[in-house]
Amino acid sequence: MTGPRPLRADAERNRLRVLEVAQQVFASEGLAVPIDEIARRAGLGVGTLYRHFPTKEALFEAIVIGRTENLVAQARAGAKAADPGAAFFGFLSRMVEEGTAKKDFLAALASTGVDLARIAAAKHRMKRAVAVLVGRAQRAGAVRTDVGAGDVLTLVMGTVGAADRHGAGPAERKRLLQVIFDGLRPRP
Repeated sequence: MTGPRPLRADAERNRLRVLEVAQQVFASEGLAVPIDEIARRAGLGVGTLYRHFPTKEALFEAIVIGRTENLVAQARAGAKAADPGAAFFGFLSRMVEEGTAKKDFLAALASTGVDLARIAAAKHRMKRAVAVLVGRAQRAGAVRTDVGAGDVLTLVMGTVGAADRHGAGPAERKRLLQVIFDGLRPRP
């Protein structure tokens, strides 16, 4: 059985351009920006955009999956780093930065009743990649041994998500992340 045919080079460039412009526009102006405006700013026709993303929800989903897959790639790269502890804590910091931007897209998707299976699969890949980082950091003595990837993800994303709902800014998120890091380090 074969998968979907790969996109032509120009079609892939158009798809990536739409995603890039959409992320910038949604981040600066909110999620209510019309999809036709995204096409205009990307320098593409509306038909081209709709060929890749038939609905606004499909565009949101592609952005969330793309960001999650980017984090998976970062975690996998960190798994090869010389300093497992630095790779682990550095990844968590980047994850918080990405997660702060991604939460609005997830909320928008959740309210549409769209099937989130592809996003769930990407999150599962991320959890597996984080588990490798956790294991390496534990073996290096940088992370306590009684936590797993699920614990780490719950602590970080739960805490930061709650802080964001209460109006936390970047400095507060960074401070909270440091508190979590202190709790993840082995006790003396």
